[in-house]
Amino acid sequence: QQASVRITDHHTNIVRMEKNWETFYDELSDMKSSQADRGALSMEKIWEFAQCAVIEDVKETLDAQIACNMRIAEEGLKGNYGANIGKVLLKMEHNSVRIQAKAMAAAGSDARMNGCELPVIINSGSGNQGITCSIPVYVYAQEYGIDEERMLRALALSNLTAIHEKTKIGTLSAFCGAVSAGAGAGAGIAYVLGADYEGVIHTVVNALAISSGIICDGAKASCAAKIATSVDAGIFGYQMYLEGQQFVGGDGIIVKGIENTIANIGRLGSSGMKETNREIISMMIGEKE
Repeated sequence: QQASVRITDHHTNIVRMEKNWETFYDELSDMKSSQADRGALSMEKIWEFAQCAVIEDVKETLDAQIACNMRIAEEGLKGNYGANIGKVLLKMEHNSVRIQAKAMAAAGSDARMNGCELPVIINSGSGNQGITCSIPVYVYAQEYGIDEERMLRALALSNLTAIHEKTKIGTLSAFCGAVSAGAGAGAGIAYVLGADYEGVIHTVVNALAISSGIICDGAKASCAAKIATSVDAGIFGYQMYLEGQQFVGGDGIIVKGIENTIANIGRLGSSGMKETNREIISMMIGEKE
């Protein structure tokens, strides 16, 4: 027996189902009407919101995100899930907050990608992206004794930065979503550590310059390692800024202006990855070149 399901535009937008080559469901569903308008987002507006938002308006959602996502991260360290990337990282240097931030995020993905049914609070339609842009920020806030309000503002900044980047890329792409979420985590961590707006946007640009070549080849064990890599790019991007170093316009796909760089990343992830997506699928189903 054989079955196939087709999704379009969104993770849950099923438009066609077949069993033994017979179609029993075929309906072009339009989910756009239920989607929030994210086109007006910009890093300046996101920064302003993170600075000025009424904390009670975001506290319930962000508290739930940390509670759920930390729980699955802790489960990932307890159990035997996939390649156990979180455990491997902690064995390297468990006393480093940088390692802990990457390891906890990776552990959450270890569990999620390998059978754990604990719930996760998502970002941009993805559990892994929700884990990536929240857990590292929380780990840094805990390590540095940051007060709850600043931590929640950092989480708002991280989540919205990831959403802003992903809006340009599209919900489904051969561009790994951990990259945009990792840059978002870098923004949130920078905020936790006292960065101003310039520090945050330079962190995002640096992170995207480092990790934007990572592909998405399905949900599986190696996602956890890609998350760790993307979070590290975010952390390193901020460290570069602190040292007075940055990637500038003309460095590959990086161009002058944070919004222009994010637009380029979106172009790469949407238009630029179409043929890559077809090749990845061909490889995954075993087609010969």
